[in-house]
Amino acid sequence: MKEKIISLLNENTMNVSELKSLLPEMNTVDIAEIFQELDRIKILRLFRILPKNMASEVFAYVDSDQQEQIVEVLTDTEIGEIMSELFVDDAVAFIEEMPANVVNRVLKNINPEKRRTINQILQYPEDSAGSMMTTEYISLKENSTVEEAFDAIRETGLNKETIYTCYVTSWDRVLKGVVTAKALFLAESDEKIANIMEVNPVFVHTTDDREAAAALFQRYGFLAMPVVDREERLVGIITVDDIVDVIVEETTEDIEKMAALTPSDESYMKTGVFKQSKNRILWLMFLMLSATITGTIISSYENSLLVLPILVSFIPMLMNTAGNAGSQSSVLMVRGLALGEVSFDDIFIVLWREIRVALLCGIALAAVNFIRIYIMHGRDLLLCLTISVSLIATVIMAKTVGCVLPLFAKKLRIDPAIMAAPLITTIADAASLIVYFSLASLILRI
Repeated sequence: MKEKIISLLNENTMNVSELKSLLPEMNTVDIAEIFQELDRIKILRLFRILPKNMASEVFAYVDSDQQEQIVEVLTDTEIGEIMSELFVDDAVAFIEEMPANVVNRVLKNINPEKRRTINQILQYPEDSAGSMMTTEYISLKENSTVEEAFDAIRETGLNKETIYTCYVTSWDRVLKGVVTAKALFLAESDEKIANIMEVNPVFVHTTDDREAAAALFQRYGFLAMPVVDREERLVGIITVDDIVDVIVEETTEDIEKMAALTPSDESYMKTGVFKQSKNRILWLMFLMLSATITGTIISSYENSLLVLPILVSFIPMLMNTAGNAGSQSSVLMVRGLALGEVSFDDIFIVLWREIRVALLCGIALAAVNFIRIYIMHGRDLLLCLTISVSLIATVIMAKTVGCVLPLFAKKLRIDPAIMAAPLITTIADAASLIVYFSLASLILRI
């Protein structure tokens, strides 16, 4: 279907009637994907052909650059129509991505009530629950009957983001409970909402971090969750589609930090070369300068290396093993902290577990290396013992550092991802050299 629509748009004489018959059969998300493959002129042509009831929904899914191109050619009336159909959270997301001149024009053409709501949401901190909520939800009263609830849903449900979960509030909008569509369908028509609603609902405050909201969605399997103010008055809801976006963004940010990159909101293909260099060079500079610590340690043991030069050949193996072992533990800790599986209170349990894991891994690696070195380097037992013991000590040390640093980072309210692979590797490299040369001096007496 996509290929056919693109083909029709590319024809010299575009068959508008055929396009109009095909588009309503497609999902709006799939139509939005077609826009990615079109140039500016064809984007505008396709958007003009879309049925009015689909245009705003497709607009919510297209890329921000394409949204800007579309808005630039729309009349004020058309902008007003599109924005009136958009859900509040989609409208806010669109406005946040637009330049000031576009924002001013768009806000000017939104009805006053919706404009006030949008401005209110824009005032919440960027990463807060309030910044991603929508105010379009079904609100019911405790003393209403199921039949009255259905009447309310039929009357207003078309303009609500979800009707599968309805919210029960008092006269002053204090959240009292939630009732699902399933509960309404299974109840008698004269049953009171108070008798079938779930009391003590799970909610988030407007100023709560959006990651906390995502954790609650994951824990309870919600499709939507209420957002309340300090007085626990219902001000909006967060839906699962927005939480999926949060999870993707937060995961991407953690991956970038763990790879020693400055996080960026833009996609790879849309980020310029200069900006990509800027995002990478600071961490590379820091890691390069921190590597001088390793060089200083090696230089301080220069006399030992002159006595037994073969020690140099084992440095890369020990440093790489230390870095890899530390990275394994740090990545597991970052994941555990993100999912709420571990906390700082578990530090001694985690430490004891990682020490035992490190001991088993270190012994296995040391045994293999003992045999390899014994065969390849003249059956020198002291050398074999030095490398093997150094390897065990290095793995234990690296895994200990790798598990402890992210936990301390979380305790100090620093993103644990910063303590992942690159930083842990640098620390583990320096520590492994100190352990290696200290044991070599002790065992080989050099």
